[in-house]
Amino acid sequence: MSNLFDIACNFSSERFDNDLEDVLARAKENNVNKFLVVSASLEDVKKVYSIYKNNIDECFFTIGTHPHHANTFNNSSIKLMIELINDYQPHSVGETGLDFFRNISSYEEQIFAFEEQIKISINTNKPLFLHQRDAHEDFIKIIKSYKNDIKRAVVHCFTGTQKELDDYLEMGFYIGLTGWICDERRNVDLRESIKNIPLEKLMIETDCPYLIPRNLTTKPKNNRNEPANLPHIAKEIALLVNINEDKLIDITYKNSLDFFS
Repeated sequence: MSNLFDIACNFSSERFDNDLEDVLARAKENNVNKFLVVSASLEDVKKVYSIYKNNIDECFFTIGTHPHHANTFNNSSIKLMIELINDYQPHSVGETGLDFFRNISSYEEQIFAFEEQIKISINTNKPLFLHQRDAHEDFIKIIKSYKNDIKRAVVHCFTGTQKELDDYLEMGFYIGLTGWICDERRNVDLRESIKNIPLEKLMIETDCPYLIPRNLTTKPKNNRNEPANLPHIAKEIALLVNINEDKLIDITYKNSLDFFS
């Protein structure tokens, strides 16, 4: 099997504090040898950067504030984030976007944090690592207002509609697919719409420790997802889009490496 690139690893989660080295070893045993370590907040950055530095041959990383943490992002955060980007030189800005499913941060807080991080990505010439859940109308309206200035972007963990997919592809965005695709009971429309993603715009991810594939034969007691499960996700996607599995893996690996390098 060819090498795989997991574009969404939340390794700063406390769920990886005690055995990250083992997690990475299992991933490599399953031919997953590149990882994007995702930042959820600016408070997260030093830990994310430490993980990256300790595994610099395998890892890439982001700096940003997830919409759940938008309530921590203010005018002071803008200056701090620019300083962190200049100091640490991440491979992407994010995870940023809008999430109206839980509304952990208010509408106004999320809009402010999202727009300011788009501006930062443009001004620092970094690609965007995007999150959107139950917020497409506001999300696409904001994104389109910056369409001429955005360098490049990936909408990670895509679980949306065909219309949403069309909007992202029209913007030239890449699409990240997770183990969410492995639940045939809830995702009939999604499993159909992914057939319309051009292979040159596709990436794959676990979003670990979240979103463990439902149809795994054996699941850990802690129900924690990890990069070693990425080949399972790739196999499922290859079946759904009717393509050779190794070809899918090779293309998504190249897409990811080109995007984040």
